[in-house]
Amino acid sequence: MSASFPDFRLGSVLATSFTGTLSERHGDALERIPTPRRLVDWLTVNGLPVDACTAAQLDLARELREAIHAAATAAAIQEALPPAAVDVLNGFSTQGRATVTLTPEGKRQWRLNSATGVEDALGVIAADAISIIAGERDGQLALCASPTCQAAFFDTSRSRTRKWCDMNTCGNRQKKARFHANQRAKPGPPSTPQRSR
Repeated sequence: MSASFPDFRLGSVLATSFTGTLSERHGDALERIPTPRRLVDWLTVNGLPVDACTAAQLDLARELREAIHAAATAAAIQEALPPAAVDVLNGFSTQGRATVTLTPEGKRQWRLNSATGVEDALGVIAADAISIIAGERDGQLALCASPTCQAAFFDTSRSRTRKWCDMNTCGNRQKKARFHANQRAKPGPPSTPQRSR
């Protein structure tokens, strides 16, 4: 992967990790898959390896990403799911032809058709999004507490009180800001009067 691109935010939930390829949506937005090659890289890192991606397939991926973001955000704040986002999710989920296989090590591995690899991968991501939005998995959707991020993430913590989509970025940034604000608010040590000589 090229060092000239921003790092991926990797998580344990495929669909919300995918929406994290566009971060800081309410600040200076950061596109983490700006080129078709970067989408190939992201899919590979997430167990959905494909050989190539076209600009049109990148556009499809971004359409799916935004539909997942819209539906997951609505679910997190307990609002009605946007019908257009639901249609996109359903469309991608039903068009994918990926199959799942079991490795000798007992791991799940996706097998994608070489001719429709990107579309198959997007179908897997859409199906994952549907399973979390529909409440089929143990956890709950929440929104990042960072005012510049507010990404939807899937909270699997025992108490379901996680605040940040990613502790290493949003969480760290907010904790640093709070620390610096507290430091500025504290009165400084009393100044020692200078003795004249």
